[in-house]
Amino acid sequence: MRIGPYQLDNPVILAPMAGVTDLPFRQLCNELGAGLAVSEMLSSNPRVWQTQKSQKRMGHADEPGIKAVQIAGCEPELMAAAAQHNVANGAQIIDINMGCPAKKVNKKMAGSALLQYPELVQEILHAVVSAVEVPVTLKIRTGWDTANRNGVAIARLAEQAGIQSLAVHGRTRACMYKGEAEYDTIRAIKQAVSIPVVANGDICTPQKAEEVLDYTGADAIMIGRGAQGNPCLFREIAHYLATGEQLAKPDNAEVSRVVLQHVARLHQHYGEFTGVRIARKHVGWYLQEQQPAAEFRRHFVTLENAQAQIESLATFFNSVN
Repeated sequence: MRIGPYQLDNPVILAPMAGVTDLPFRQLCNELGAGLAVSEMLSSNPRVWQTQKSQKRMGHADEPGIKAVQIAGCEPELMAAAAQHNVANGAQIIDINMGCPAKKVNKKMAGSALLQYPELVQEILHAVVSAVEVPVTLKIRTGWDTANRNGVAIARLAEQAGIQSLAVHGRTRACMYKGEAEYDTIRAIKQAVSIPVVANGDICTPQKAEEVLDYTGADAIMIGRGAQGNPCLFREIAHYLATGEQLAKPDNAEVSRVVLQHVARLHQHYGEFTGVRIARKHVGWYLQEQQPAAEFRRHFVTLENAQAQIESLATFFNSVN
């Protein structure tokens, strides 16, 4: 899998997810085998760039691997300016969000809402590609709703505009995250364009990754929710695709090390107050696989300082060894 001048180590990509794929999580996924980790989306509205939240998202100096930054918005000029701003801050790839189904994003005519307006899609794509010298990629859904799956038409617009890679989530906007992802549209898109296509949606095991790649003909797969609380999945999938061998699941000692490292990085990146609160959701995802964790999770969300979180996690994992 290649995006412009950048050769990925493997065809397994971390999907951009708002509030999830921050720098600490991208670092971790990169270390655990992701071929590329895309940032959580950044608004194209310059009025929010100076907020603390945006500042935490816009620094790429410590970014591991290829620096891919996703931008979101609906005004071509602002999207072009956002692309330039992020390239100036170190982005090596700009990804355009036309896949987010969230209501608060769609009501601003951003994310997957744009799929209803192909002419505006075309304007945005041309504006961003023309504004920067780095590769520009695009993430979409298969369409606005099941009666309007226009993914193939959007893909062709993307290729014509100079988009260098296209990720497709196998659901429409109306589907949100319900039901099962479908891969027929992704397959049709791959057959319709010559740019690299990345398949996304419901890929949670190495076997499913291989199955989706074989069926769609896609060049890579993208993992979103499947990586929450399970970043070792990247290593498992990459190894399986390369060798056909199933890696053993991480043992409790490694899970403990990964969780403690992740939480410590969250504390360091955000500071204690915010880091402690963000750590709660990640720890909840990690502990979903642990049978005795329900009581501990109820305790963990009450902890208010970083040291208490680290100590309680260490004690918990020692108790389940």
